[in-house]
Amino acid sequence: MEEQISGAVEAVGEVVEQAVAQVVEQAADHGGHHGEAMVAIAIAVAVAALLGLGFMRLRQPPLVGFILAGLALGPTGLGVISTSENVSLLAELGVVVLLFFIGMELSIKAFVLSLRQAALVASGQLVVSMVLAAALAYVLDASPSEVLILGFIIALSSTVVAMKMLEEMGELRHAAGRVAVGVLIAQDIAVVPMLIMVSSLGGEAIDYGGVAFKVVVAVLLLAGLLWWFGRHPKLKLPFAEAIESILALDLSVLEAIESNVDLLAIGSLALCFTAAALSGLAGLSPVYGAFLAGIAVGNSTLRSRVIPVVEPIQSILLVVFFLSIGLLIDLDFIFANIWLVLAAAFLVIGMKTILNILLLRLTGSDPKTALIGGLSMAQIGEFSFVLAAAGFASGALGADIYRLAIAVTAISLLVSPIWFNLMQRVGDLASEGLVSYKQALSRAYEDELDGVENVMWAVRARYRALRFALYQRRMRRQAAKREADADAHDSGVSPEAAAAASIAHPEASPGAAGRPEAADPQETRPAEPGKPVTGG
Repeated sequence: MEEQISGAVEAVGEVVEQAVAQVVEQAADHGGHHGEAMVAIAIAVAVAALLGLGFMRLRQPPLVGFILAGLALGPTGLGVISTSENVSLLAELGVVVLLFFIGMELSIKAFVLSLRQAALVASGQLVVSMVLAAALAYVLDASPSEVLILGFIIALSSTVVAMKMLEEMGELRHAAGRVAVGVLIAQDIAVVPMLIMVSSLGGEAIDYGGVAFKVVVAVLLLAGLLWWFGRHPKLKLPFAEAIESILALDLSVLEAIESNVDLLAIGSLALCFTAAALSGLAGLSPVYGAFLAGIAVGNSTLRSRVIPVVEPIQSILLVVFFLSIGLLIDLDFIFANIWLVLAAAFLVIGMKTILNILLLRLTGSDPKTALIGGLSMAQIGEFSFVLAAAGFASGALGADIYRLAIAVTAISLLVSPIWFNLMQRVGDLASEGLVSYKQALSRAYEDELDGVENVMWAVRARYRALRFALYQRRMRRQAAKREADADAHDSGVSPEAAAAASIAHPEASPGAAGRPEAADPQETRPAEPGKPVTGG
């Protein structure tokens, strides 16, 4: 009996030992897998933070650094991280929360004031983008669905990048900033029906009637909501009374808010994701529901308390979103089609710059406002990635055109700040020289100037104005150098120091007072009939 008991105990012990060994082995395997995943996450976050800080020091949007981090660490880069389902899910959550946040920050009254110009400019951008997309599609032998999606992608601009550049210039709250923000908000609103349409284009048989019905319902619902909030007082959300009752306690308001930020965050995000889920179940895009929920919260009594709580969550998810964009960029495709990608990118940027400036001028903006506002919207926006991914997932966008769209969008975001600074400098030089150039022309062509209507002549005049400005600058520097050399010879100061002082403070240089500026012979000499005056 004792032997049987001891044998049973030994058998049970062996089973337990085997089970423990199996559990330990599985834990080690899973632990190694999770350890590798944590290393990849740590590297990705660290590289994104470093590149984001680096671009911020260079006075560029940090999102450019996040995209480059994803590109460098992605499958076609160093291969540290891959486009897993978890990354895609977090990126989708980032888009949902971004639309929710945009809806919260939307000032309906301010948007209504700029609605006419914003709607006209956004509509013009869409029409011309469709024409450009059709031209590209003809070269690439694309389908009508791909033409439509490419037009949507090209028409959108980056709200994040444009507002960052305008803020750096100090123009965000001036005329150019107000106009650009109005157009960007109109584009963000248009993203919702665009996503609904793009997501419905997949499959062999497209139900155009169903797509049109969804778009009409979405637009009417959004317009009705904006109209209602524009005419009624602040809305009380279901959990607003609970929050207000907490704030009515003996605690100070600040302490109450700090001690209950979790309730605000959870309540707001619950409303956001519930609306997104219901919108998705109804056959509309989840971001549409999130955007409507954001408008509701933004026009409620809790707006000022919810925005500071949700903003950090939105910022973290946005970093993941831009990292995932970098992961989507196919370096092998770019290197194999480098000239096509670069030509398409700079064609789109140049076209959007000219188009934006022209549309803003036609809708009533002055030249400076049109230049700054148009340049700030010259890139392709972050929602274009979402549209491209939705079109590719639905089967409406081919693999090659999808990779081309992703590459061109990423390049436009990367070079947009550089393009903005360069073109603004060129515009300033042209404006500086245009006054003097017009004065020179007025002496030679007093009668002819009143009747000039030719557009090509106006373009040549701008080009010559730029050359004239550069010529004048060169003449001024040469005159300052000659004057500095003469003063240095008289006073014993080194010519380099005198030239620097003369250029920095020309009115304070010795001998400058009372000496008239030498007239440029090109300004005063009348031209021969039929030949415009040039500035050298």
